[in-house]
Amino acid sequence: MSKVYEMRVYRCVPGRLPDLLKRFETYTLTIWKKHNIRPAGFFTTLVGESNQELTYFLEWDSMAEREQKWNAFQADPEWIAARAETEKDGQIVGNITSQLLAPTAFSSVK
Repeated sequence: MSKVYEMRVYRCVPGRLPDLLKRFETYTLTIWKKHNIRPAGFFTTLVGESNQELTYFLEWDSMAEREQKWNAFQADPEWIAARAETEKDGQIVGNITSQLLAPTAFSSVK
């Protein structure tokens, strides 16, 4: 069975993209490592509908793995505290979209 890839797009409140990037670098990636969440790439938008977006991909072995690890991350007291601390001056992310993707037979990523 192929892996499952999750594409998440965070559209920031205007001017807050630097705060979101700092939160990922400072807190999120460390907490993900604790939960064995595997990022597969991070991107900002050069040309597109909004330059206030962070798009990233996560790699999962299965939908069940995704559910278990993502729920554990969301409930982690360290994440809850980090999110609260980084949003003390206001909301950072205005909207999140998520898609769970399966590689095609001819994809270079499996």
